[in-house]
Amino acid sequence: MKADRVLVGTFIAIIAIAAVAQEPVGPPQSIIKVPPPPPDPDAFRVSSEVELVLLDVSVKDSEGGFVSGLKKSNFKVYENKVEQNLTVFAAQDVPVTVGLVMDNSGSVRPKKPEIVTAALTLVKNSNPRDEMFVVNFNDQVNFGLPKTMPFTGDPAVLRQALMSHQARGRTALYDALKAGFDHLEEGRLDKKTLVLISDGGDNASNLSRDQIIQQAQLSLATVYTVGVWDSGDRDRNPGFLRELSRITGGESFVPDSMDQLVGICGKIAQDIRNRYTLGFVPSQSSDGKPRKLKVVATSEDGKKYEVRTRSQYLPAVHMSSSAGEGVK
Repeated sequence: MKADRVLVGTFIAIIAIAAVAQEPVGPPQSIIKVPPPPPDPDAFRVSSEVELVLLDVSVKDSEGGFVSGLKKSNFKVYENKVEQNLTVFAAQDVPVTVGLVMDNSGSVRPKKPEIVTAALTLVKNSNPRDEMFVVNFNDQVNFGLPKTMPFTGDPAVLRQALMSHQARGRTALYDALKAGFDHLEEGRLDKKTLVLISDGGDNASNLSRDQIIQQAQLSLATVYTVGVWDSGDRDRNPGFLRELSRITGGESFVPDSMDQLVGICGKIAQDIRNRYTLGFVPSQSSDGKPRKLKVVATSEDGKKYEVRTRSQYLPAVHMSSSAGEGVK
């Protein structure tokens, strides 16, 4: 299993830290001809032959601004209230595999133009080397890109993927999240993120809420959620959206109006690009039970910052690593 915001795997520790090239996205091409971004040989890498947990961490000050320039000594990590010894530390904008999971049920039909515009804002503000895909769902789950193109970084192609299905029918949210989690594992990049725009309700899935929460605990992905609904939407479930983001170390947003959607998606793109990577070898042997996590970040004078990362993880019984870019 590849590593991400929390990774438990078997690896050899090799760390290479370098600036990620900010290459401009080229002009639109035909859908079949647009490849995913090429591998970046200078990306941050970690591998190790011991069990390793990697946390992707967002740090902000009291005014909500991103805190940069922190060192390993500024962080403490606790697993089940026991402080862990940090063996991996990095702070850089590395490329990420990103899945856009988009509600296309009948309830969002009037909002779809604003949703597509906001999602494209996220695309345009992301790392140019990110590889992205789109999951469109109503009572069926469909990938927006053609089968011959599992990922792309081209905004024009992603726009077509976002527009490829009409908004109608019921909502198979849990099945769509399962498809998104699974497809992330096909990506070349080891840092992985899902961005979900939905009302949080489900009335058509084969899977249950508990099954998706468990997969989120086992997954390598950070999940951001954006709740969109009308006052009369009986299916809305903001509690599920908040829980999904809290478990995985993402953030949950509920805009007061659709006019705020673009700004929220721009903020998500910025957050993805401004995160620290912390790694530790658990001091306790695995018993297969959920492990609670806490990260504390302080300034040199002891001032505590606001930290967001995974709240827990489930150690997997079988873990393996494979070659890839980013963190592994």
